[in-house]
Amino acid sequence: MGHELRRPEADFLRDGIHELRISLQGAQHRVLYFFHGPAAAVISHGLVKERVVPPKEIDRAVERKRRFEANPSKHTYEED
Repeated sequence: MGHELRRPEADFLRDGIHELRISLQGAQHRVLYFFHGPAAAVISHGLVKERVVPPKEIDRAVERKRRFEANPSKHTYEED
């Protein structure tokens, strides 16, 4: 559903960073990502669900997003 996905499965945090909430074997996890054109780029994963995403994790995701956007080909996997 891309940009259309909303609570409770996903939410917009800030600065272009979104979170995806996943339940796996009874444990809640969060994946932080952003959209780059039609693609979603995962920049943090495996965060155990807390009441809120720690601001430090969002700051880290924003920095990773900035580095990706500065040179997308360096951070993009393509099969040979």
